[in-house]
Amino acid sequence: MKQGLSLFLLLPWLAAGADVTGAIAIRDARIVPVSGPAIPKGTVVVRNGLIEAVGAGVAIPADAWVLSGEGLTVYPGWIDALSTWGIPEQTAAPATAARTGRSAPSPQQTAAAPPAEPRAPTNSHVRAADLIRTTDRRLEAARSAGFTTAVTFPASGVFAGQGAVINLAGEKPGQMVVASPVAQYLTFSSGTPGEFPGSLMGVFAHIRQILLDAEHYRKLQERYARNPVGFKRPDYDRPLEAVLETKRMLVPASREIEMERALKLQGEFRNVEFILYGGHEGYRAAERLRAGGRPVLVNLRWPERSRESDPDREETLRTLELQERAPASPAALAKAGVKFAFYSGGADRPRDLHRAVRRAIEAGLAPEAALRALTLSAAEIYGVADRLGSIDKGKIANLLVTSGDVFQEKTQVKYVIIDGVKYEPSAESSEEASR
Repeated sequence: MKQGLSLFLLLPWLAAGADVTGAIAIRDARIVPVSGPAIPKGTVVVRNGLIEAVGAGVAIPADAWVLSGEGLTVYPGWIDALSTWGIPEQTAAPATAARTGRSAPSPQQTAAAPPAEPRAPTNSHVRAADLIRTTDRRLEAARSAGFTTAVTFPASGVFAGQGAVINLAGEKPGQMVVASPVAQYLTFSSGTPGEFPGSLMGVFAHIRQILLDAEHYRKLQERYARNPVGFKRPDYDRPLEAVLETKRMLVPASREIEMERALKLQGEFRNVEFILYGGHEGYRAAERLRAGGRPVLVNLRWPERSRESDPDREETLRTLELQERAPASPAALAKAGVKFAFYSGGADRPRDLHRAVRRAIEAGLAPEAALRALTLSAAEIYGVADRLGSIDKGKIANLLVTSGDVFQEKTQVKYVIIDGVKYEPSAESSEEASR
């Protein structure tokens, strides 16, 4: 996205990522705060990167740059609830990080137990906030789709690392970070083919053991801190320290069996707040997910037959059912009262992301619930709803401005505002979105 030359000439403080000290007022627009009822015709005032005022009778400050909102709709900026946006592939953590570390003894082990085996890739200490690059080319495409924020994670190893809530624009990486760390990201990938854990059962066994190790490590450290006299000093374990740093953990759960295992894990480790991600078989497990009380992140990359697959190979009935019914999972979760949010799942093109949300709506999801899943629910799940996810006074000025109802096929993203700075879609993104 690029701002016009006239914008730079008239308002130099609006240069991308610059300190924002002026005010913007979008007037006479339809405003959808998400936290409350829509305002048919109102004004949003932004100052110093924050929302200063919103409502139908808001006075426009004398020093504000006024933008006409006639015929436009203002939404909270969208949030990608699970992403690698902002972390270019070449900066990702190596899969071998911390692999040769030794596990702390489990509660069942004694001091005389044999040395632990080397761990599977455990990059729990890697922080997304340290890997952010403003040069990631995907940021512009994300903004063009209406996203202003992402919860971004490293992506290598079973314990892949700690995520950060970031805004999708900034002059420096540090300016983009809203909150860090917010959660630990668990995956099914060891990073190296053939290495442990190589099966679903193996992955969950590995996760369980690391959590047991971390809890035992915490107890050893606390006991030593209370009274070090007469006790051998516990070894420092960087990966286990990192596991203990965040209570939230993202657990892969696209299929019903994965959801069941994740809920079982939650029952065993009640001090951990598990967030299930994937959610494609949510239509099968919505009531159990409601009973489990855990939020779900739903992948917007709906399952479909791979173009590289053998055209003569018949799909199983279960696979065909999944391809047909996965877009109905958000509606099933909403009906059951399960809190959920959406994530891009690697789909970066605006057209694909908007089409995926429309498929969920066509499969029964209320548009209001879809919007909440892209905004306030995502912020609530990660504990940042006090600053993101809705258009309310005092929150970060992240806004999405469209030509109409955001879920209508012909609606265009006119611009987004991130931290009080206006970004317009690039010509390439606008052309792609219109096709």
